[in-house]
Amino acid sequence: MVHIIWYGVTRGEIKLDINTRIIDMDTLIGEQVVKNVDDSYTILLNARLSSEKQMECYRHALNHINNNDFEKEIADKIEFDSHCI
Repeated sequence: MVHIIWYGVTRGEIKLDINTRIIDMDTLIGEQVVKNVDDSYTILLNARLSSEKQMECYRHALNHINNNDFEKEIADKIEFDSHCI
């Protein structure tokens, strides 16, 4: 089963379109974020996780979007900065 949610947020004065899908994934994966060709984003959440964990993953994904991480090149640094390690 796939659930689809559309959400509009703003980053400064820029409105961002965010599509969210809840799909079955490996339990080691909480979420995945994709920047689409139309500059919207799609957040894929794992349907096998609890609703609490899904919300945690959703907030994590939103942080990446709000921090403009898709314009950065080094994934390890993005995760490091995101988690304040």
